[in-house]
Amino acid sequence: MTENYSISDLAKEFDVTTRTIRHYEDEGLLLPARKGQKRIYSKSDRTRLKLILRGRRLGLSLDEAGQIVNMYTPGSDNLDQLQALIDKIEEHRRKLYQQRKDIEMMLKDLSEVEKICLQAIDEKRGT
Repeated sequence: MTENYSISDLAKEFDVTTRTIRHYEDEGLLLPARKGQKRIYSKSDRTRLKLILRGRRLGLSLDEAGQIVNMYTPGSDNLDQLQALIDKIEEHRRKLYQQRKDIEMMLKDLSEVEKICLQAIDEKRGT
């Protein structure tokens, strides 16, 4: 028997809004079956949602996460998918290291300017 999930089941399980899931559906990343107006998500849809959300937590854009998830082929070794994920991780890591360097430089600059301002205040007060 196949496991099926409602949109609220998945929203609750993954702590996302139903609107988020519908957005992923609009983007073509999830393709639930329909029974009238009701969406019926399969185990495969659940796995795709899990992987998309993991990609987002890693800092991937929705497009990047979707591209990597769409590379998955059941029954294959999926080496291309894994390599694409590693490449995106390395790219994101480089960006984060640069951001950290920029933040550290900005914090240093703020401290220097603050020190100059405090010295100016002391001089004005005659201390």
